[in-house]
Amino acid sequence: MAEDCIFCKIVKGEIPCAKIYEDEETVAFLDIAPINPGHALVIPKQHYKDFLELPEAMTAKLFAVARKLVPAVVKASKADAYNLGMNNGKEAGQVIFHMHLHIVPRFKGDGLEHWPGKQYEGNAMRAMKEEIVAWLKKEG
Repeated sequence: MAEDCIFCKIVKGEIPCAKIYEDEETVAFLDIAPINPGHALVIPKQHYKDFLELPEAMTAKLFAVARKLVPAVVKASKADAYNLGMNNGKEAGQVIFHMHLHIVPRFKGDGLEHWPGKQYEGNAMRAMKEEIVAWLKKEG
């Protein structure tokens, strides 16, 4: 656990939360600054900075917990839909550097919009594909 991490302090019981689920490896609680009512966070109890630090088994565990929680969150909040989200790194909007998965109830007309798509120019898509494939081959 990281000494100054707010989520680690929640796991240790040093900071209260509106806990909706807990097991030996994970905990889920309502976000204190929700996008919409019912917005919940699913976290590993062990401190991992972001998705790339998360072991594969814990990745599967977090998504299994989210799969269990989503129907309850959607029904309790009377949501029309939901988003699952994860911000990794400051530039991607990560504020707390303890990996967490957002469950965000969505409602018709809630004012949230999907991020805008951009177009590749010229051969940029093919070049990007080739770079990614080359990296994957190099890394194994």
